[in-house]
Amino acid sequence: MSTLDQLVQAVRRQLMGYALTQEQVSEVTAPISETDTTFALDPGDARQIGRGVVEIDDELILVRSFDASTGTVTVMGGLNGRGYAGTTPAAHSAGSLVTSAPAFPRSDVKSAIAETITFMYPDLNVFGETEIVCSAAIWEYELPADAEGIWYVVGETIGPSRMWTPKPNVRYNGNADTGYFPSGKSAQLLDGNVPGRRYRVVYNKPPTLLVSGDQDFTDTGFPATAEEAVKWGACARLTPAYEAGRLQQRAVESAERGRIVGEQAALRTAAYYQGLFETALAKERRKQLEDLATYQTFQG
Repeated sequence: MSTLDQLVQAVRRQLMGYALTQEQVSEVTAPISETDTTFALDPGDARQIGRGVVEIDDELILVRSFDASTGTVTVMGGLNGRGYAGTTPAAHSAGSLVTSAPAFPRSDVKSAIAETITFMYPDLNVFGETEIVCSAAIWEYELPADAEGIWYVVGETIGPSRMWTPKPNVRYNGNADTGYFPSGKSAQLLDGNVPGRRYRVVYNKPPTLLVSGDQDFTDTGFPATAEEAVKWGACARLTPAYEAGRLQQRAVESAERGRIVGEQAALRTAAYYQGLFETALAKERRKQLEDLATYQTFQG
């Protein structure tokens, strides 16, 4: 099981390879606040810093100039150059790595991971559980606000059997009267109710997006095995950026690579990753149905 930071690195390694793409990296020698418009790098290894974009942690910064003798970097446009391309200006500690012209910025990789996690639902579900104590006069009961459907319901049996039996005659109401059900979600239990007996409702809900780099993947609510599908899905979303680069070959390197890398190569690679994603997602879906039956065979 990986953290978000580890998953980001796995996606970037897959996209960039292990040797062919070597980004120029330096390090910050003194802390940077979110409002600093100059910062210091180690002049001994910061030789490729020029006008353009650098990445520190998750922030992109637009650079105006670099003084090689002192290691001082000046931000273009003052504060307007901080938090470039929709990233968030942030404080950075001494020793933070500075990457020049990152091929796949961490912020973009995180966005692709979040989009993939969101896309996987409801093909792959996250589950919550609540219990209801039956009342003879009540047939509809409130569900938690995050419920978006009912996966299955089981009810306590009468007597010492210790068995919970499937209750197929249940309907999810996502537009429940908030006067009775403040969450706006409810379960209508249409089987014969035995007062005092408990119903256990397992409901499906959306996954939780990862925000902090040290969060474990399973904080999404998905099982650890679903991490593979997320990795391939993120790769499929990011790879077409290579194809877009062919449309603006202003740099010598771009023009030269355009002769070597065939047209639509990135799109074919994206399709390959998409295939891996769909296979991994289908595998997780099958596993989920096997591990957590919906009792569909009991439906009348």
